[in-house]
Amino acid sequence: MGTFSAWHWILVAIVVLLLFGRGKISEFMGDAAKGIKAFKKGLAEEDKPETPTVVPASTIDHQPPVTPAAPPPVVTPTPAPAATTSDQTPASAPKVG
Repeated sequence: MGTFSAWHWILVAIVVLLLFGRGKISEFMGDAAKGIKAFKKGLAEEDKPETPTVVPASTIDHQPPVTPAAPPPVVTPTPAPAATTSDQTPASAPKVG
């Protein structure tokens, strides 16, 4: 019950090959290698000091003046309705009585 012998590991390898096939395992190992390379490249790029990029000064081109839009139409207020008589009270006024 202790450690596994070589025959156990050979049997496990055969079962894995039967389940996944050689193509899947080699594809997985290739993807793992690409991931490791990308990780190392990222670490190497992180260590490099960033050099400031110099952007050349751009010139301002002459642009034709913008014509103003038409002014908004003038709205004249309409006259208020005729004044109410003394026996009529506005709705908001309290009634006394």
